[in-house]
Amino acid sequence: MLVVGAGPTGLAIAAALSETGLRVAGLSAVAPTKPWQNTYGVWLDELPTPELRATLGYCWSDVVVHVGRRTIPLRREYGLFNNQRLQQFLLERGERRGVVWHTGVAVAVEHRATHSLVMTRDGRAFAARLVVDASGHSPALLRRPAASHVARQAAYGIVGEFSAPPVQPGQMVLMDYRSDHLTPEEQREPPTFLYAMDLGGGQFFVEETSLAHVPGIPLSTLERRLHRRLDASGVALRQAVHVERCLFPMNNPLPYLDQPIMGFGGAASMVHPPSGYMVGKALRRAPEVAQALAQALSAPGATPLSAARAGWQALWSPPWLRRRQLYLFGLASLMRCDSATIQEFFAAFFSLPRREWTGYLSDTLSTAELARTMLRLFVRVPGRVRRTLIAAAGAEHALLRRAALGRV
Repeated sequence: MLVVGAGPTGLAIAAALSETGLRVAGLSAVAPTKPWQNTYGVWLDELPTPELRATLGYCWSDVVVHVGRRTIPLRREYGLFNNQRLQQFLLERGERRGVVWHTGVAVAVEHRATHSLVMTRDGRAFAARLVVDASGHSPALLRRPAASHVARQAAYGIVGEFSAPPVQPGQMVLMDYRSDHLTPEEQREPPTFLYAMDLGGGQFFVEETSLAHVPGIPLSTLERRLHRRLDASGVALRQAVHVERCLFPMNNPLPYLDQPIMGFGGAASMVHPPSGYMVGKALRRAPEVAQALAQALSAPGATPLSAARAGWQALWSPPWLRRRQLYLFGLASLMRCDSATIQEFFAAFFSLPRREWTGYLSDTLSTAELARTMLRLFVRVPGRVRRTLIAAAGAEHALLRRAALGRV
């Protein structure tokens, strides 16, 4: 096996594959020990194994959402991974079972009857019974349909010290959609929210985020909005320790599921459309996909195509495809909301029974449960939000039809 890409999802699938007894090598454009720059959050109840708790750098039990004049306590623990700990944990899991990493840029792949050959920019070739492309949202080797109207989540964040706490001490703010600091014209523009947390020791992380927009809200706009939000709260930045800039697709089309190469992570469009989260989901699903691939490769006469088909069936089975289409419909609906409407939406969303809103955000509901949750939410939202959802249903009927059929 050859895994291309050494981000969180690449290391996760490489480790999981090695634990099935397969011989695994990795290929990465940079050293697999190179520090990851972005922050990765996770709900603690989504961690698939207890030992992953030790890879978290921060945890919060006081997690809130601000919408309109309401502060909604979520009563659900949230954490940020310590990137170095998570990276070391996954690398060591693989190394204990013989995973070897090579540095090189994958530029092409050739498929033979019994194996595939990956060529690198410097002319080397790596042979493997199956290749797993985990190289990110713009994959090195996987083929996918041409994308149009791709919605992107964008964020501009600062880790730093401030003149006053930008959030309550010990608190994590999942979303603060309050927009009183914006002009009436700006409030009619695509809404953004604050994602923020107390890191302890006088440091805080504050990030202005656009959930999704086509083609993506400029980072300069988010930077300006973040500072205006802080100014309106009487908070000044004293020292920036780290600046984070994020821009990634939320609704990339799925890769072609009939190609003799497997994908994982962003390359396989595993971003959760309602939230943009992926790392926790990748950690949960890596063992399942790895087992499917190992079983397929153990069959007599196994080929790259037969193994990849088994892997794709595990990752994107018809039930997963149905739920993805429903989630994409939900995302399309949210992108129609202005600031006031989206705040009313989330006020109703977080008033749902806990199991429903947590399952929606964690992608753990069955298709029937997801449909019932969305219907319950439709009934609960105010009329203005309901009209927005009805308009989305008319415009996005193809997503709903594909959800019913379980198609890509």
